[in-house]
Amino acid sequence: MTSKFFDISIPLDFHGPQPNAFGVERAEANSLGDTRSGSSVNFERYSFTPHCSGTHTECVGHITHERISIRSCLEDIIVPAVLLSLEPERDSPEHYSAKLPGDLHLTASGIDTALARVGIDHRSLLENEALVVRTLPNDPSKMAAVYDERNVPPYFTDEAIEMVMRFGVKHLLVDLPSIDRISDGGILANHRSFWNIPPGSFDADADTRRNATITELIYVPNNVPDGEYQLNLQIAPFEADAAPSRPLLIAK
Repeated sequence: MTSKFFDISIPLDFHGPQPNAFGVERAEANSLGDTRSGSSVNFERYSFTPHCSGTHTECVGHITHERISIRSCLEDIIVPAVLLSLEPERDSPEHYSAKLPGDLHLTASGIDTALARVGIDHRSLLENEALVVRTLPNDPSKMAAVYDERNVPPYFTDEAIEMVMRFGVKHLLVDLPSIDRISDGGILANHRSFWNIPPGSFDADADTRRNATITELIYVPNNVPDGEYQLNLQIAPFEADAAPSRPLLIAK
């Protein structure tokens, strides 16, 4: 296997610019010891919200009453992956339960276009367990973007998520704070669809996709071409529904 890889996580800078979603407090580091102030070592206490403060991977426990840990859900070490750059569409005719006029959408037709652009047909996509989505336009400002009702990012339509499901995608990675609209009244239709949880339900059952994951707030530099890779999805060993993560795209 080649040693060439691309780190598509956003470094979490506790003392500098950082992404933020849903208006939570920014990630902070509080010094408990500083060698510049006479301490023998540097050590700090970190405070952050994984879902909102940087690249993170989440499991179905994000939306269930049952406390399900990402550590118990993520079983894969290296899986086949496809990177696609998607052009969001404004006011797409495809359906989404909480969309508002002027919103930007990631659509099933857009996925078809991106696949054709890199010469990947649906059958070969079925061989890949991970889909990595880079939205266009793409620039480094995403690494410190603030997402709220004044800056609503694109989100997937129902048809797009249904297509992802038909392809058998097990791990979905996006450079967005959420695969749903950032403010949708708590419906979280795409999250529920991806994990096979009925609308409005908070219960996992035998049909739930417990080993499927969603990784949000990645950043894929422009010098990483669309196409097929291997994905190494590394997470912090948190017993929680989400954990900071470091996804690596490994060139084939």
